[in-house]
Amino acid sequence: MIALSTGSLYSYGAARVFELAAEAGYDGIEVLVDHRWDGRQPDYLRRLSADYDLPILVAHSPFAAHVPDWPDDQLGRLRRTVELAQEVGAATVVTHLPFRLYAVAGQWHGYRPRRFFLPLPLPRREPYYHFLREGRVADLEAETGVTIGVENMPSKQILGLRINGYWFNTPAELVRFLHLTLDTTHLGTWGLAPLAVYEQLRERVAHVHLSNFDGREHRSPPDGRLPLAELLHALARDGYEGVITVETSPDALDAEDETKCLAALRRALAFCREHFD
Repeated sequence: MIALSTGSLYSYGAARVFELAAEAGYDGIEVLVDHRWDGRQPDYLRRLSADYDLPILVAHSPFAAHVPDWPDDQLGRLRRTVELAQEVGAATVVTHLPFRLYAVAGQWHGYRPRRFFLPLPLPRREPYYHFLREGRVADLEAETGVTIGVENMPSKQILGLRINGYWFNTPAELVRFLHLTLDTTHLGTWGLAPLAVYEQLRERVAHVHLSNFDGREHRSPPDGRLPLAELLHALARDGYEGVITVETSPDALDAEDETKCLAALRRALAFCREHFD
């Protein structure tokens, strides 16, 4: 099944994302929990799902620094997102890897304003780190019946160097988890080929975040350097039965113009259907 992430159009309200996904022909929705109340109120989400005849297939635990009325710690966020998934009927939850370093966040107000993160050389091992390290995510899956896909994470460039800000963030380390969300654009930041990593982790891939990379993350699947068609062919060949979520940035879908956005959504979906079929 091909789903659209509400995070792909985080500049829109949830109802507008459901409407566009339904009109474009997607099979379902992945809900990203973020600052929008629309994306974390189960009654409202169930109503949208029914109104647009689109099942909520995946719930994504929040990664924003602070989400009102949601736990601030990563373990608390995961547990709360699993509860939301149960309430809306989503079979899969996406969770990020634990942070490896502390960092100072700031905003540069120069000619080109931008946010920045300055990592500090202090190892960070919070309860969530130990929860994953000790394999307790499998216990949570067994307890709730929800599949938890641990997502591989991107590198960050600082002074031309690749920085790994997360624990367990290599293919060799990811094998410790029973279920994975394979994020293709994040692999691109490391210069890794999605097909090669998929073949290494095939038995654990339960969910896919599909977007391309051209030096910028989260491009539309047809646009970028990554050969995503060959990954989709491999998934089809292997009889993959999980969800493939189109997870882009709003600018990659021309979100400033709804007509262009709908066309971009259809183009991304057509690419997935062509190569996954």
